[in-house]
Amino acid sequence: WAGPDNTPHKMRVYVENGATRPFNAVMETPRGPNTVSVRNIGQLEFPMEAVIEAVSAAGPLGDMSRMDQAPMTIQGGALRTYPFDPQVDSVQILLKTDGRPLNARIELLQGPNNN
Repeated sequence: WAGPDNTPHKMRVYVENGATRPFNAVMETPRGPNTVSVRNIGQLEFPMEAVIEAVSAAGPLGDMSRMDQAPMTIQGGALRTYPFDPQVDSVQILLKTDGRPLNARIELLQGPNNN
């Protein structure tokens, strides 16, 4: 959410081959506790792996093998949320598939109207 009217940050991601070209982004999470939600808007037959972590002072990590957490599988049509402490300034988002299309919606939830 940003600005006086609490406009949400949203991304829609589509990748033809999620193994060859995984999606990687850094999203700023200012002002207080935040939650990043990842929704797999693909069909049930198109699961994806997701890892979301706080970005360290050294910067983004680059790939899933260097992340502290193991990737979580998100089936098609499913939603997964990742809450963060107020001290976190930004998060790294990595989405990957086994070669199938990747179709996701990412949203930063924060502020009084985050339902």
